[in-house]
Amino acid sequence: MRKHLLFIGLVGALATSCILVIMSFTSPQPAEIRFVDRPDYNAISSNYISNRAPLQPQHFIKLPVGSIQAKGWVNRYLELQRDGLTGNLGKISAWLEKENNAWLTNGGDHGWEEVPYWLKGYGNLAYLLNDPDMIAETKVWIEGAFASQQPDGYFGPVNLRNGKRELWAQMIMLWCLQSYYEYSQDARVITLMTNYFKWQLTVPDDQLFKDFWENSRVSDNMLSVYWLYNRTGDKFLLELAEKIHRNGADWTRSTSLPNWHNVNIAQGFREPASYYMLTGDSTMLHASYNVHHLIRRTFGQVPGGMFGADENARMGYIDPRQGVETCGLVEQMASDEIMLAMTGDPFWAEHCEEVAFNTYPAAVMPDFKALRYITCPNHTISDSKNYHPDIDNTGPFLAMNPFSSRCCQHNHAQGWPYYAEHLVLATPDNGAAVALYAACEATLKVGDGRDITLMEETNYPFDESVNFTVQTSKPVHFPLYLRIPSWTKDAEIWINGKKSKATVETGKYARIERTWADGDKVRLKMLMTLSTRTWQVNKNSVSVDYGPLTLALKIDEKYVERDSKETAIGDSRWQQGADSRQWPTTEIYPDSPWNYALALNMNNSLKDYKVIHKEWPKDNFPFTLETVPLEITTTGYRIPSWVAGENGFCSVLPDEGFVKGDKEKITLVPMGAARLRISAFPKVKE
Repeated sequence: MRKHLLFIGLVGALATSCILVIMSFTSPQPAEIRFVDRPDYNAISSNYISNRAPLQPQHFIKLPVGSIQAKGWVNRYLELQRDGLTGNLGKISAWLEKENNAWLTNGGDHGWEEVPYWLKGYGNLAYLLNDPDMIAETKVWIEGAFASQQPDGYFGPVNLRNGKRELWAQMIMLWCLQSYYEYSQDARVITLMTNYFKWQLTVPDDQLFKDFWENSRVSDNMLSVYWLYNRTGDKFLLELAEKIHRNGADWTRSTSLPNWHNVNIAQGFREPASYYMLTGDSTMLHASYNVHHLIRRTFGQVPGGMFGADENARMGYIDPRQGVETCGLVEQMASDEIMLAMTGDPFWAEHCEEVAFNTYPAAVMPDFKALRYITCPNHTISDSKNYHPDIDNTGPFLAMNPFSSRCCQHNHAQGWPYYAEHLVLATPDNGAAVALYAACEATLKVGDGRDITLMEETNYPFDESVNFTVQTSKPVHFPLYLRIPSWTKDAEIWINGKKSKATVETGKYARIERTWADGDKVRLKMLMTLSTRTWQVNKNSVSVDYGPLTLALKIDEKYVERDSKETAIGDSRWQQGADSRQWPTTEIYPDSPWNYALALNMNNSLKDYKVIHKEWPKDNFPFTLETVPLEITTTGYRIPSWVAGENGFCSVLPDEGFVKGDKEKITLVPMGAARLRISAFPKVKE
């Protein structure tokens, strides 16, 4: 009997042990949630190539191109690019014509800059969409770059300026080659870059990077040197990085800039920070922050994240009717993404979103078949007239034209592909991070090298909630970092349906560390509220924000199509046989008044503002007046004295103390959906 009871006891204990073991794999795992300023960069990723010593470690590591599949509105933008200007430029732009092209023919006479500018975005778009035809087209140009190699290591067109080889186009093509390597692992990329950088090291300092564009943008070259060093460890590359820095433009000045060209600033300001990655000298890192803030203190007292440089910033031209090139927009977004990876600072993610949501969408037509050279925070007409000197440029630079300047026509292509590639990042401690929010599906390695898929579902920035699902074949332990925006006053984190009790800290990252099982879910809810910003330098004008979205007056837009050949600027060139009728210029005229001041309540400035959420658009594209799923109704006052100038362009903001007209109901919409807009308003306090 005692033996029988002992046997039963042993069986019971064994069964209990088995249950405990099973429970250890199936029961919810507790999560440790901390709020940190940056990911831990003292760890070294065992899953991805990152900076090797003596380079400073990166806080975030970009996943290889193709690891992320965009969903939702970002994916819709990529599809529009494919079907619109980006995907078809190779058929209509004379600069991309293959016959006698400088990238396909030794001594070719066209395309030296335009080909890599376009390919930089086109190729990455091809990889993101896994489009076989686009990938095949990309390889034509990549093979041309390989075939152009010379015995001394030089590659690409020979473009002489004052007897010196100008290397700007090569800088862009290097980025195309790096993306191709990430996609294909073609070792020829490593060989080409190694030989080319050895050649660069032989060029005397007085002949290297002396032309205007390359001199301002040497950071692009430096980052490619780091990229190669992280894969080969060749020490000569560090010597070359030093050489690049001392021969580039000086972006470390405290109160001035080497030049005031808008694209150079948006692209070149990160050079000191890039050099900091080699030296660890914090004054270099500070210099990049200083340039970013300096240009905005002087010319950027406007909503939308950019600054009023048109093509070049000019003293006295600081009103929100001054704009920025489309080139400047996409280069600023790329710089923000690079600065985010180098510093981990959530500031750069927020700034990238500010530009991406509020300014860049309005720079292109909804079908992505035309773009405009200049886009302004206050932009009340978009036609083909010459608005110089109100706008720095002389020519038809406000109209939506498929040939709206050679640079932007081709360089626009990188904007959304690069953005999509940064939606999910790896971290040095073998985790995953999300700093830019948009629907996507990312496949990446975490923990001890386990492959997972991170699904992100959201209509952000038009939705307060972002939902994540982890897919994994086996449980895996790793940290997940989520950026908590500084603009939210209240945020919630839910794990598998249970709200976390942790006190959420804004402007930081939530670090959620746990053993993740297949199907685990995380929900981040960020309360969006209305707020205002006052632009003191610009006559105390105000802008209204709703979470990460800045609002603009809803102006009825009248679209008029015109012949692109008749309205394009002088350096536009069509391929022979291209049908320009398929690619018209669109002029946009205001069909309702735009000269309003906002009414602000003295005690509660936004008391009478009503937020209206509308149905999500069926075509997944929220950046038009017809499809935007958010409106705000309020009241405003017409300002009779604030009218268009003699040439038809909106005049500068009226002086404070203006005479107001009658009070009227007005509607505000996210400014990214408004191709005509007033987003910096005079104000009336009530």
